[in-house]
Amino acid sequence: MLATFLRRLVSSLPVLVAVSLLIFAFVRVLPGDPAQLVAGPDASEAEIEEMRGWLGLDQPIWRQYVIFVENAVTGNLGNSIRTGQPVADEIGKRLMPTVWLTLASMSWTLVIGLVLGAYAGMKRGRWQDKLSMVVAVTGVSFPNFWLGLLLINLFAVRLHLLPTSGFEDWRSLLMPSFTLGTGFAAILARFTRSAYVEVASLDYVRTARSKGLPEQRVVRRHILRNALIPVLTLTGLEFGNLLGGAIIVETVFAWPGIGRLLVDAIAYRDYPVMQALILLFAVEFVLINLIVDILYGLVNPEVRLRG
Repeated sequence: MLATFLRRLVSSLPVLVAVSLLIFAFVRVLPGDPAQLVAGPDASEAEIEEMRGWLGLDQPIWRQYVIFVENAVTGNLGNSIRTGQPVADEIGKRLMPTVWLTLASMSWTLVIGLVLGAYAGMKRGRWQDKLSMVVAVTGVSFPNFWLGLLLINLFAVRLHLLPTSGFEDWRSLLMPSFTLGTGFAAILARFTRSAYVEVASLDYVRTARSKGLPEQRVVRRHILRNALIPVLTLTGLEFGNLLGGAIIVETVFAWPGIGRLLVDAIAYRDYPVMQALILLFAVEFVLINLIVDILYGLVNPEVRLRG
């Protein structure tokens, strides 16, 4: 298992190199001049050129990329153009609120999505199945920003039960985590139902039932365990999406996380922060895929033996 993990880790290095090239090119095709933004609207051309040299934007493009890669490898992510603070410090202050938001969202999302999907699969074709899928489709259809504003209007403005924004205590997590996880809970429910129905129709499940095994044991050991394998892939990828893609939710709720930091960095053309955040998201996805591979082996011994 360790050898497989190391091989996958090494094979991910070309992916990270390609991602670094895309990130570097992406942030530089955005309209706007960071030197102009830092120098101010009344700055002269000489002052703008001086600022461009201070920011390192006067060097050849290939040299800027080499510096970016060297800094990323050594952990020196540079300083923020907007605040002048080290990028690592800027991200460090915003990372944990996003992690807590993601974990809170995933905790109830997994429970509701898996339970609702498995229940719909067990009641396939009945009214419970149809009702569960209607709920799932409704959850997918709600845009995050609209649902967030709806919750703020109800629980914060009208009922005065929850804070409208910021991260103060566990009450601050309720509305953002629900908003962030609703779409994934609905997708997970539909995906789990499909996996459950597919596994339940296989020969070894019918054989287990024909042997007279209790239905609960058949469901727990033969259906759910094998249906979880494709669900793990979806869960791992969605965890990466939630961790790196909570931009809209963090903006709606003024959440002090890395999603909102990325929005501010794009608005200010803060190259070092944008590059560091997008590279962080890419590394997250690579690591999450490796973790999913390990979980495959724990859930299915056949996968572990093949590895």
